[in-house]
Amino acid sequence: MKKIIVAVLAASCFTAHTQTKDASYEPNWESLGKYDETAEWFKDAKFGIYAHWGVLSVPAYANDWYPRNMHIEGTDEYKHHVSLYGEPSKFGYHDFVPMFHAEYFNADDWAELFKKAGAKFAGVVAEHHDGWSNWNSKINPWNSMAMGPHRDLVGELEKAIHGRGMKLVTSFHKDRNLQINKNNPDKWLDDISYFPYNPKMPTSSEDPLLAQMYGNISAEKFYQNWLGELKELIDNYSPDLIYFDSKMSKIPDEYKKDFVAYYFNNSVKDNKQVVITHKEGELPKSVSVEDFEKGRQNAITKDFWLTDETVSVGSWSYTNNLGLKSADEIIDLLADIVSKNGALMLNVSPMANGIIPQNQQEVLLTIGKWLEVNGEAIYGSRTWEVFGEGPTKQEKSGMFLDKLTYTPQDIRYTRKGNIVYAIVLGWPGENVPITLTALNLSKTHKAAKVSVLGSNEKIAFTQNAIGLHVKTPSTKVDDKAFVIKIELK
Repeated sequence: MKKIIVAVLAASCFTAHTQTKDASYEPNWESLGKYDETAEWFKDAKFGIYAHWGVLSVPAYANDWYPRNMHIEGTDEYKHHVSLYGEPSKFGYHDFVPMFHAEYFNADDWAELFKKAGAKFAGVVAEHHDGWSNWNSKINPWNSMAMGPHRDLVGELEKAIHGRGMKLVTSFHKDRNLQINKNNPDKWLDDISYFPYNPKMPTSSEDPLLAQMYGNISAEKFYQNWLGELKELIDNYSPDLIYFDSKMSKIPDEYKKDFVAYYFNNSVKDNKQVVITHKEGELPKSVSVEDFEKGRQNAITKDFWLTDETVSVGSWSYTNNLGLKSADEIIDLLADIVSKNGALMLNVSPMANGIIPQNQQEVLLTIGKWLEVNGEAIYGSRTWEVFGEGPTKQEKSGMFLDKLTYTPQDIRYTRKGNIVYAIVLGWPGENVPITLTALNLSKTHKAAKVSVLGSNEKIAFTQNAIGLHVKTPSTKVDDKAFVIKIELK
């Protein structure tokens, strides 16, 4: 289906909260809760891009859980690995490290693509579950400067992203790396740990170097490394947003509090606002923004939130047969999220050599062209009285929701000042009547002017107790979506 977007503005004021330069946050939730956990820049930005990329991109098979599943006998990944590389006991995951060259990676090219795609914040997975750090770490020997590409990948991206006026994201997925079932053979495959402890595999190695990659170290040492690596990221790259994947429940509160205090105090020193995200309540909402992986809320919420979604189908990291979502689908998703007080962080899946495949680039650039025309309905907007109307219903909130296919009868609303934007999620055709029932005639809803973003045609309208009645332009504005901008009296 094609899309339409309608814009209407309603009055409201927002005051940015600025941290005082002399603020000092103590490592306890009461003190840390005084920080403004949702930065104004984040509320305004709405759309960002990051990348699942690293050693896990080298096998290019199945999905981003290949590093785990290759160690589980009988799985498709195990059979594939044996047929191509031999038994994991002879060729382990760590043997992919010298194959991660990133020889065509160009941070400026990535950052320029993300900017053209309309992203206001961007970055990369700093460390995935596999224990590989994409930066010059003094704590983790498995890092991109010491091994593999011998380049500071996060450092190069930081300069390119900040240099283009975007905010920097570093996502941190290390929590799952800690093995917790070494002495419990019945639970070796519990997926709370990424690498299964298997005496036949390198995952059980007592070699200090291998043990660190596979998370086969003492919990206390792991916690110290976890905190130390986060401090490295903060000290060396000054990320504006640090995203955490699931299973932060494995990290004791004392370490989480130390991290949050360190990050917040550094942000005050740097005179900037930073954002931390969490999943499933693993950090207090008073210090972090909740993330709904591949999901979202089904209503307007008081708290601002984030969805992370991927442009790909079937894997977050690159595989040779990777499917893709359409730009149309992602634009609908963005509009729905923003209408309910959220933001979207979209993942891309570069190849191990550092190239973002052309078909992924085309999706991003199409989104960017749409935002060039319709971005005023997204950037800097806030929720309206209702998030939308139409036949397509999202029954529940949460992560990993089923895909919804929207129609031209589905409308999403945002607002900015005295303007309301109605985003109609499908192009119904030329000169087709549309009724916005949420804008029925009332003292607060009386329309003064109606226009369509991207069209020079004058838009006639009538308004009554049923709603605001308009017709689509006689010339198609976009085969995906367009925005009707409604200025209220």
